[in-house]
Amino acid sequence: MAREKIMEVRDLSISFKTTTGILNAIRGVDMDLYRGETVAIVGESGSGKSVTAKAMMGILASNSIVNSGTVKFTYNDNGGESKTVDILKMSKNEIRRDINGKHIAMVFQDPMTSLDPTMTIGKQITESMIWHYKTPKAEAEAKALELLELVGITDPEKRMKNYPHQLSGGMRQRVVIAIAMACDPDLLICDEPTTALDVTIQARILELIKDIQVKKNISVIYITHDLGVVAKVADYVDVMYAGKLVEKGTVDEIFYEPRHPYTWGLLSAMPDLDTRDDRLYTIPGSPPTLKNEIKGDAFAPRNKYALNIDTRIDPPMFKISDTHYAATWLLDDRAPTHDMPPEIKGRIERMLKEENK
Repeated sequence: MAREKIMEVRDLSISFKTTTGILNAIRGVDMDLYRGETVAIVGESGSGKSVTAKAMMGILASNSIVNSGTVKFTYNDNGGESKTVDILKMSKNEIRRDINGKHIAMVFQDPMTSLDPTMTIGKQITESMIWHYKTPKAEAEAKALELLELVGITDPEKRMKNYPHQLSGGMRQRVVIAIAMACDPDLLICDEPTTALDVTIQARILELIKDIQVKKNISVIYITHDLGVVAKVADYVDVMYAGKLVEKGTVDEIFYEPRHPYTWGLLSAMPDLDTRDDRLYTIPGSPPTLKNEIKGDAFAPRNKYALNIDTRIDPPMFKISDTHYAATWLLDDRAPTHDMPPEIKGRIERMLKEENK
């Protein structure tokens, strides 16, 4: 069956005006998303993950400047007709009326900042249904109860009357997911949805999002720096560094056949039960300041495998397979041969053993 593309990002470049100058947050991102699939965007803090997602939602901050690019989103309108729009060209009112909540919904990192402390849970879930679809109040409340059951909240009738401060962190995050699902969106963007939660609640929330995805056949984008989460949920992984994609592929390609030195570093820094080193691995150095113009490969100063060309010319995306690409000069035919670091080889062998169990 042919995959149905619902989101296509091309040459996205975004800057922000700050008190100390222009910050070039996103520098030419290309990304695709298909119906029913999960893409995880990973990278260190400040790599541009959340800004990319906010561009897809059309909720960029007022000090942002879109230098170039398109964010094309395909959905079925109220009449069932397929429609493709460029979110970057839409007005804020059009995005709010036609896209946000209705076709693209977002689950943010901290549920307490997403919920209105002055409104009951029930009112917050029904609000978007009534606003977007003019759903009668009784019908909206009945669907809200169904959604609370779907996200695993016990005694939903009682919870409908509660305020956010009366719920635990895990319950608040479930309510945020219920609000996001209220209008049956085509795309759910999860921005670090489990960071503030303990490990057992985290696992339940991830399972919940997976179950909803299967039942509703929606697409999901995860924004995270937690590779353990990525391994559990993703079909495809996009690795970001300094506002650019540096590697993308299926979850197996990124975990078992990584080709970019930054991806090697991220995987090496992930602890596992069989790690025998006294210290956890860290990628040396710090990410570059995006206020300065970056010449060559942004990762070069932290990359012990960097070549002379890395300081002068930014590498293109080299094709490894139909689904796997990486932006590193090490993949050029003229580059010297480099083996994957032994720590990574050991890590991959252990992951494969665990998988085969």
